[in-house]
Amino acid sequence: MNDTACPGAGEAPSSWIVRHAGLAAPACTALDLACGRGRHARFLAGRGHQVLAVDRDAVALAGLAGLAGVTTRCADLEDGAWPLSGESFGLVVVTRYLWRPRVLDLIACVGDGGVLLYETFTRGHERLGRPMRAEFLLEAGELLDLARGWADVIAHEQCTIDGAKPALVQRLAARRSTRHG
Repeated sequence: MNDTACPGAGEAPSSWIVRHAGLAAPACTALDLACGRGRHARFLAGRGHQVLAVDRDAVALAGLAGLAGVTTRCADLEDGAWPLSGESFGLVVVTRYLWRPRVLDLIACVGDGGVLLYETFTRGHERLGRPMRAEFLLEAGELLDLARGWADVIAHEQCTIDGAKPALVQRLAARRSTRHG
C-alpha cells in the first residue's frame, strides 16, 4: 500500500471522486452518503446524475434545496432503522465518513454493476487532527477487505492529502460484479 501525496483537500469535490466518477453509467442514480454541505452531490448533479444526498444535518442539507438533480433526505445513519433499505444506486459516494455497523447496509445500496467510491480517514490520521478515535479510522487494507466477495476493485490507494488540512486517507473505487453474486 502506497502512502504517497495526493491532491484533494478543501470544499471542492475530492480529486478521487472527480477522477473515478466516470466509472458509473451516465445519468445513473447516485447516492452521496453523509453528504454534509453536498460538494459531491453538486458535482454529480452537474454530470447529469439524479442524486440522493443524505445527511443528519438538516441545516447543511438546506443549502441543496432547489438544486436541479438533487433530492435530499435528512436521516441519522447511525441510529434506528437503515433509512435506505431496499434502495439501490448506480453510484454510491462516501467521503470523510465511517460507521462500521452500517457497512453491509451501505454495500447493499450499490446496484448491479454499480460503483462505490469511498474515501475516508485511516490509522495514522490521528497525528494530523480529527477524527482521532480508532472507531472512525480505517485499519490498513480495510477498504480492500470491504470490497472482497462482492466487487471488482478498480483502484485503491492510501495517501496523504496535503494542504491547509492535511489528512491520511484510504480510497477505493469498486464495481459490483455479477461474478461475485
